[in-house]
Amino acid sequence: MAKTVDDLQPGESGIVKTHKVKGALGKHLREMGLVNGTQIKLERKAPLGYPVEVRLQGFSLALRKEEAESIELQ
Repeated sequence: MAKTVDDLQPGESGIVKTHKVKGALGKHLREMGLVNGTQIKLERKAPLGYPVEVRLQGFSLALRKEEAESIELQ
């Protein structure tokens, strides 16, 4: 099973292998730089686990559980 953003702990990083977010949101994430080879760092998780805040390309992004589970890392 591939490692995903959901598997990271705060402070850990990974390199995006692929993401399976569909539709307009998937397109928007690609436009924001969430593409293969991008480094992504988990900044923090909400008290109940979601959303998670990640940092990539110099900005922060909040992801829901489904999105975090759909981003596979190398």
